[in-house]
Amino acid sequence: MASRGGATRPNGPNAGNKICQFKLVLLGESAVGKSSLVLRFVKGQFHEFQESTIGAAFLTQTVCLDDTTVKFEIWDTAGQERYHSLAPMYYRGAQAAIVVYDITNEDAQSYADDNSLLFMETSAKTSMNVNEIFMAIVAAEARQPQV
Repeated sequence: MASRGGATRPNGPNAGNKICQFKLVLLGESAVGKSSLVLRFVKGQFHEFQESTIGAAFLTQTVCLDDTTVKFEIWDTAGQERYHSLAPMYYRGAQAAIVVYDITNEDAQSYADDNSLLFMETSAKTSMNVNEIFMAIVAAEARQPQV
């Protein structure tokens, strides 16, 4: 899935007319690549060996999408069982969540399809679809009716 028309590379100029803050949380088991995905999106970096996240990490990224400047507030949560009780604190108030999983789990796409969820394979290592998944989430959120 490609991003919408006017998307620019992360850290692009603040040329948008509107500014939107967007809280996003990454969830998933330990060692599936949550931190690698965020690090690739925010800093354009990939480390073959990534330390496990303790509790959660908070990162920000600003991108331009059409006429809007989107300021991502990204919570990268720890996947270890001992931190699961903290999860609600991080995802409360989030507009979206990315569930990161091991690609060998063949049921994931079926689950996403059955529940009308956005599904996209990404690779932090090669950068495949990394920016696109974040842009697709913003585009999907923009299409939702406001309450």
